[in-house]
Amino acid sequence: MVLDMKQCPVSLFRTLPVAMALLAIFAGGALLRAQPSSAAVSSFNAYAATVEARLARQHESTSGFLAGEPHELEGPRLRLGELVVEELTPSGGAAMPGALLHHWRGTAFAPGARAADFERIMQDFSAYPRRFSPQVVRAGVISRHGDRLQASMRVRQRHVLSVVLDSTYDIRYGRLDAQHGFSISRSTHIAEIDSAGSGHERALDAGEEHGYLWRIHTYWSYEERDGGLYMQIESVSLSRSIPQGLGWVIGPFVETIPRESLEFTLRSVCSALRQ
Repeated sequence: MVLDMKQCPVSLFRTLPVAMALLAIFAGGALLRAQPSSAAVSSFNAYAATVEARLARQHESTSGFLAGEPHELEGPRLRLGELVVEELTPSGGAAMPGALLHHWRGTAFAPGARAADFERIMQDFSAYPRRFSPQVVRAGVISRHGDRLQASMRVRQRHVLSVVLDSTYDIRYGRLDAQHGFSISRSTHIAEIDSAGSGHERALDAGEEHGYLWRIHTYWSYEERDGGLYMQIESVSLSRSIPQGLGWVIGPFVETIPRESLEFTLRSVCSALRQ
């Protein structure tokens, strides 16, 4: 983990309590060293299963293929280039033992784009560092068998803190017809990288990681109509809970990154489709 000095306000370092809290964080205090409990993982998997069951029902027919029928409810806003972003995290189920669940949905419209264009862009992992810069540092396909593949990705997230993660994913693609498609991506491994890009780069072991992201499942649904392509992405992720007294520095990263990453991804895809 690296502290990005350029993005930290000067006032952040002006008080002794702040300095002491930062010292505890960057020294790797025990409060920040944890892996998800089996109970948290089970709860996350159960929640993700309900999301996937609902998406499977959506994808059975062209009617209601996208959640909320955005082409009817939010169509004018979308066709003007706006994003529609919703937090779906359940108020009673967001907190798990030592962990937090995050669920977001975003919808966008790309005029003139087609389903085949979207599929080509999303499956071209070698172009991810260019299309999704600066978040995606590198990406590639490990193996592929028909509509299922294993992929790897290095992602850099910045929000006061700068965190680099190496992840692998199991991804499945599907189509209802030529105008309607979807994908399911589940993380299979996430490692936090220390001193990324330097000669001292290394993956932190389980006892050193800070738990900024333990699991992430990403679901795309897309529908070609109205002279363009409606795209909808849902992300369900699991991160560590925020230690008491450190919410002011950890909270913004843990709570805002899921939404910001989703919005960044949608805008980047729209930009790629325009090109």
